Amino acid sequence: MESSHHKVVIIGGGPSGLTAAIYTARAQLEPLMIEGIQPGGQLTTTTEVENFPGFADGVDGTELMQNMRRQAEKFGTRFLSESVLAVDFSVRPFKITSESGEITADSVIISTGAQPRMLGLSAEKELTGRGVSVCATCDGFFYRNKDVIVVGGGDAAMEEANFLTRFARSVKVIHRSDQFRASAIMLDRARRNEKISFVTSAVVKDILSGDDGTVNRVKVEMVDRGEVEEIPVDGVFIAIGHKPNTALFKGAIALDEKGYIITAGTRTTVEGVFAAGDVQDSKYRQAVTAAGSGCEAALEAQWYLERIEAV
Repeated sequence: MESSHHKVVIIGGGPSGLTAAIYTARAQLEPLMIEGIQPGGQLTTTTEVENFPGFADGVDGTELMQNMRRQAEKFGTRFLSESVLAVDFSVRPFKITSESGEITADSVIISTGAQPRMLGLSAEKELTGRGVSVCATCDGFFYRNKDVIVVGGGDAAMEEANFLTRFARSVKVIHRSDQFRASAIMLDRARRNEKISFVTSAVVKDILSGDDGTVNRVKVEMVDRGEVEEIPVDGVFIAIGHKPNTALFKGAIALDEKGYIITAGTRTTVEGVFAAGDVQDSKYRQAVTAAGSGCEAALEAQWYLERIEAV
């Protein structure tokens, strides 16, 4: 791709970026989306989404993202299926270097998302959607009257465990230490829940499946005893945190201590640069909230462009 200029460039192609593309395209801003190496984002790894409005019978995550992409394309969004290598927000227009050349933009919407931290087991990827999950809010409903484990020792793990007790028959929290990073109030709430039990000083070494290809047990090393045990389980929820995809923007815009983009609404610390979705949301991390913030970022970008054009 040769050097080109655009009114709006959207970096990242998940639900927030695609919603921003739909809105900016309908506003005749002819956005360019640089969608990266995983078009559609994390939802493309989800087999069934039941909590996105408008789909009473649920929808496949990849299908949902493909539909959103077609909708954005219908209104005039251009797509570049490659990665961004560098950005320069200190100049106007903004400079973006992709794998195929330099792009300039009057406004930028960042929607690069966040990645859940994983245990590093090969089975995690193989069994995602078949018993392995990183989101109790998304998938807890599928484990009604089943036995599940939550891996982690922070507030997120306690919150996931408590939420899962609405559906699961039992929830085991497995943590590598006997000391928890969770706040006292969150830990106490989990300990008082009769459905939750704790396995501490334990490390999940493998996640195993049965003949049907879904999770049915985990191998856990009991650190104190040096023994490995197998625990029967129907689902594994990994809750050891998320990592926002913001390495590219370090030094270009303000990030918080965890690496999330600091925003007021969707406005970043650089006027004309906006951020939407999980890249700036460490709390909700839902497809529908990401889409909502994508709409907000698109409108903010539109209004910003109107202001600078009126000067």
